Amino acid sequence: MNILIYLVPMALLLGLSGLAAFLWSLKSGQYDDVQGAALRVLMDDDIRR
Repeated sequence: MNILIYLVPMALLLGLSGLAAFLWSLKSGQYDDVQGAALRVLMDDDIRR
């Protein structure tokens, strides 16, 4: 039972750091253009006309 004294705060810290990273990515605009990346993969820029 003594191990719970260490594991619970570590789990909370890990969860809060993951939440902070997710909120930071939202604020920095990582999810603004969801469709653009999918369409850029399909475009072939190497074809010369």
